[in-house]
Amino acid sequence: MTSTDTQEQPQRARVIQAARASAVRGRVRLRTLSNLRWMATGGQTTALLVVYFGFGYSLPLVQCLACVAFSAGLNIVLALRHPPSHRLTNREATVYLAYDVLQLAALLYLTGGIANPFALMFVAPVVIAASTLNLGNTLILGCIALASASLISVVHEPLPWSLAQHLVLPQLYQAGLWASLVLGIGFTSVYAWRIASEGARMSAGLAATQLALAREQRLSSLGALATAAAHELGSPLGTIAVVAHELERVLPSGSQEAEDVRLLRSQAERCRMILMRLARPEEGMLGATARLPLCALLDDIADTYRGEDLDIVIAAAPSNREEAQPQVWRAPELLHGLGNIIENAADFANSRVRVEASWGPATLRVTVEDDGPGFSPDIIERIGEPYITSRPGHHALGATEMGPPTAPLGKREGMGLGFFIAKTLLEQIGGTVKAVNLSEGGARVSVSWPRGQIDGETPLPRTQED
Repeated sequence: MTSTDTQEQPQRARVIQAARASAVRGRVRLRTLSNLRWMATGGQTTALLVVYFGFGYSLPLVQCLACVAFSAGLNIVLALRHPPSHRLTNREATVYLAYDVLQLAALLYLTGGIANPFALMFVAPVVIAASTLNLGNTLILGCIALASASLISVVHEPLPWSLAQHLVLPQLYQAGLWASLVLGIGFTSVYAWRIASEGARMSAGLAATQLALAREQRLSSLGALATAAAHELGSPLGTIAVVAHELERVLPSGSQEAEDVRLLRSQAERCRMILMRLARPEEGMLGATARLPLCALLDDIADTYRGEDLDIVIAAAPSNREEAQPQVWRAPELLHGLGNIIENAADFANSRVRVEASWGPATLRVTVEDDGPGFSPDIIERIGEPYITSRPGHHALGATEMGPPTAPLGKREGMGLGFFIAKTLLEQIGGTVKAVNLSEGGARVSVSWPRGQIDGETPLPRTQED
């Protein structure tokens, strides 16, 4: 596995994980904000009582305690309405933090405005928002905090002080307090947001790396299992071939039984060849040195899955009819990946599978459609993940592959690895796999590559090594 493969495989997973990490970072638990608000109300109550009764300073105690009591009441209402583990959306968290800013502004308005030393607490809600919410909601809360600080710097009640001595701060000093508060809010919020964003990106990168390693480990395990199965099944298939050959010799020539035995022997030989390729996967790379026209390659892959009651149609739909059909490399990843997709469509199809090849100046695409029931609604969002499967169609194989003998043919469950393996192999060679249900019934799986990826001048293994 080369470094290019490792980067291509988890690209889509990395984007999804980064989006999920960003969404998680934008959700904070209600208990967290409630506990912080309880701490704030406790500190505010203590400060008010100490200033009023301890220092003897005059202040509107009833109004101030009413502001604190309102915060305590809000906490009680939220505790009764939501469970402690409730997670807030960005909008809800912004509303609650905005309330904390406005409540602090009201207290500061009653106790001296920006000259009050506790005006520094404007920084706390904004920093919390920067570390937990997205950028838009953080900017909204920062604007509310700056507007509140600016308003109480102009309009406010006198600073609580002794009755015998009235403290009046110079306007220049108050302007300096306002400027330092604005700069403090801006710097700390930007710094907290950048740190939180870097942490979210690191978490997304770690999750993507773990996902890529897990997929590679699953694929390696499947390779080892396939090699072991090839070794174990070689002897039984050889015995079946010998017995079938002997039966063919003793049965009357041209009889129905002789035809069935001949078919059994040919299928056993085919299984033996498949097992040989599984046991020696390095020999399969020899096929990558040959190129075929795209439609000829698709016809060769689909020929294995054609049957009397199943029609597989190969069609070409170039964007420019005068453009020559692309010559693609017969890479094992391409053969096995497209083979699994076509086989899956054949298993589900009622009577027809359409394989369409289209190409243009920038993209080469292969689309496989069937007229079966389509993907089940409960797996369509998770299609491509390992061990995700739905009921196979009437072209499903026998009991040893699809399920117990008691299950009727076509009703047995698969392992849910075929599409996962196909998707993994095709993504290794730069493909993008998408699966949807058709409105008229059936399913469509499309695989697209940039031009030159599988139809370039150099074989695919060499391209990946470069």
